[in-house]
Amino acid sequence: MGTDSDAHTTARCRQVEAASQRFSDHADERAEVDRERARRNTAVVDDPAQLEARAERLLVTGEVPAQTMIELGSREPVDGVRALERIIDAANELQAVNFLTRGVRAADTVARISLCHNGREMPLGTGSLVSPQLLLTNNHVLPSAERAASVVVEFRAEAGIDNTPAAAVRLRLAPADFFVTDPGLDYTLVRVAPGPDGVAPGAVFGWNPLIADQGKIVIGEAMNVIGHPMGRLKEISIRSNRLDLQLDDFLHYSSDTEPGSSGSPVFNDQWELVALHHSGVAATDSAGHTLRADGKRWQPGDGEDAVHWIANEGVRVSALLRDLRGRAFDAAQRALLDELGPAAALSTGAGSARTPEVREALRTPGRGIRAGAGAFAGRRTVVFLHGRGQEGRDPAELRRGWVAGLNKGLTLAGLRPLDPADITFPFYGDQLAGSIGRERVADVETPLYEDLVTEAARRVGMPDTGCAPPDPVAREAFGATLLSRVRDGLSWVASHSALDSLLIRAVFRDVAAYLENEAVRRGVLEAVRADLPVRGELILVAHSLGTVVALDLLTELPPEVEVSLLATAGSPLGLDAVQQRLLAGGPKRPERVGEWINTFYGGDPIAIGCPLQRAWGSDLRDLPVENPRDRAHDIAEYLAHPAVAAAIGGQLLR
Repeated sequence: MGTDSDAHTTARCRQVEAASQRFSDHADERAEVDRERARRNTAVVDDPAQLEARAERLLVTGEVPAQTMIELGSREPVDGVRALERIIDAANELQAVNFLTRGVRAADTVARISLCHNGREMPLGTGSLVSPQLLLTNNHVLPSAERAASVVVEFRAEAGIDNTPAAAVRLRLAPADFFVTDPGLDYTLVRVAPGPDGVAPGAVFGWNPLIADQGKIVIGEAMNVIGHPMGRLKEISIRSNRLDLQLDDFLHYSSDTEPGSSGSPVFNDQWELVALHHSGVAATDSAGHTLRADGKRWQPGDGEDAVHWIANEGVRVSALLRDLRGRAFDAAQRALLDELGPAAALSTGAGSARTPEVREALRTPGRGIRAGAGAFAGRRTVVFLHGRGQEGRDPAELRRGWVAGLNKGLTLAGLRPLDPADITFPFYGDQLAGSIGRERVADVETPLYEDLVTEAARRVGMPDTGCAPPDPVAREAFGATLLSRVRDGLSWVASHSALDSLLIRAVFRDVAAYLENEAVRRGVLEAVRADLPVRGELILVAHSLGTVVALDLLTELPPEVEVSLLATAGSPLGLDAVQQRLLAGGPKRPERVGEWINTFYGGDPIAIGCPLQRAWGSDLRDLPVENPRDRAHDIAEYLAHPAVAAAIGGQLLR
């Protein structure tokens, strides 16, 4: 084992030297960050494009409540960059209680990697699942397929709630099936063999998606690292860490990590994977020699725990994905890469056949959920169809939220509540985000997006010539100060609604992307149709962009499917620009639909075209409601109104 240990140490030392050199080379940039942080009196600083991408991601994924946005907008006006910083600061200041449960879920994907040799085991580092079957770690931990075949990976090697060690689950790797490594980026991606029961590891422990989109973190934000330092039981370093600098391929950050943390996943506060930890940065003297914590020159015999570590370096997820895109793979390897999901934005081909266990694992965090056997005595299928901005979410959790809102309304209406297990919940969030990420060019707004915003603005009174909102307070709170490129129409819509212009912009952009790009539309429709019945009675409840998807679906479902009730909420179907780009070619009520109810709130900017009767016909029933201003577009609020719940429940429970 001595030779293996020496090789591992040598490889790690090379990575430390390279990381320390990059750290030294970018000292001027770090100094500029410190000056900018002091000048702006904020911990969060970055270039405007990064700040905008980060703020938009936080808003559209619901990490910053609408009420917080309204409060931020009521403060004194600031320049566009400072407004973005305020949004990000607000997300960092207070974490929802699910921060802890999300962290537990992320931690379950993390495993200790140990080399097995002659009955002995030597800890090498950490790895984490990024798909049902693929584990991500460092090249200097697993530099070759031969090394990978000689290790054991231990999941749940951690202390239990009573501080006693939990029962670890030991698995082996299958590098013959998939093994990719790169010394420059110091990463290895390798298949984990299933356990004795044949179940894919991701079906048991979950996985952390690799997300290609920008906006996952900016300089000054907190970072969280989970790993096995020095081979110990699983540990977590949270909240006191922060991102110091972003390079093209690497991130520099402050964090308490130790040898053995190599290969640990690095998360933002939303537990999205942002980097692969690979090296500490050592303090050096003027000659470039590594220093010990006591200031003396470090010698190899001193051990790594004597080094004066001053920072850390991780490999950016976007850099790993970029490298994977440039590689050639055979069909079987492509099928495994497909399991990374659309958020990885890899141009993969059609996957080969997967085992039932892998198919089930893939369904759990990123695919839809079908109702349990015997739901509604088999007489009908009830489908809830979500809107945009749901990428990375758990469909089961989303379904519970919808049903909780509806059950509140049913109770108020004197009707019995529903069991979430009786509801089919198709999920296209990851598919939409991935396909839009591949198709969208930079930050260019499309003609349809412009049409949607302009039409919405005119419906709330903006003159045809376009101008800033008439009210000075509204202009300051929702106008061009929020984003440098927000147009007059978007500002006008925001000033006449309860939501922020960034969130409105994100919704209209995704509606436009769905309607304009056939690849995006087809991907969403196929993802939803996979969970729909091919015959029988269907009750369809849709929200936001989901209402647009629903109308397209109703033109393509088999004729044996009869829709007894279509319920739409917070819908943009009242806008001419939307109607003309539906598959039906206009506001043509599907013949298969029996009853259609549409609920809307006047303060919901996405439903500005409502009521729908004007365009879709008098046999549609509009139900106007009053939602809380800070949850103007919230589906649970729509469903919680007794009149809405009674209209849906009357069909569900008959």
